[in-house]
Amino acid sequence: MSGRAGGEPARDPGPPAGESAPVVVGVGASRGVAVSEVVELIEAALAAAGCADRPVRALATVTAKSSEPGLIGAARRLGVPLRAFPATALAAVRVPDPSAATAAAVGTPSVAEAAALLAAGPGAQLIAGKRKSVPRGGPARATCALAGPAVTDNGALTAGREGAPAGSSPAADIVMPSPNPPRRGPDRRTAVIGDKAPEREPTGTKETQ
Repeated sequence: MSGRAGGEPARDPGPPAGESAPVVVGVGASRGVAVSEVVELIEAALAAAGCADRPVRALATVTAKSSEPGLIGAARRLGVPLRAFPATALAAVRVPDPSAATAAAVGTPSVAEAAALLAAGPGAQLIAGKRKSVPRGGPARATCALAGPAVTDNGALTAGREGAPAGSSPAADIVMPSPNPPRRGPDRRTAVIGDKAPEREPTGTKETQ
């Protein structure tokens, strides 16, 4: 007989045998960041965290940066959706590396870490904290952080830990649906679980700050 004790968070059996748990990448960017700078940063962060072989589920950022061409282009190159969260939602997430300067600029003390946690879902945990890009011949214009589902000792996915809220995450826009070829049927899309797939690809009209 199976069941959960009162108050115990729901558990997911985890990814199928032989498959790695997915990773969500939170990204922050200055205006005009190049696609290559964002992609190189993400690849370096995944490698440093030992996650190079884990599938990336989505990129996530703050709404004010959701129309930044460098972020949209990076999502397109990686073949994943770019999700956007309001600054107020990100500001409510507890993170280890908040920034007063970021709060003054976009209304939340964390973009990369908070966005990664929210997009990864309830119970998400940081895999790697905020990391800055290292471009040649100029200042860093991108940051990223990695998050994934919480995992118990027996490999099950669980909830109710780290900064992500235990309840449902605020609704996020899919700025750019994944361009991966459909797996089955002419209208099948790859999207983050819980998001409603749009009828057509949005162009991203929000003003970048």
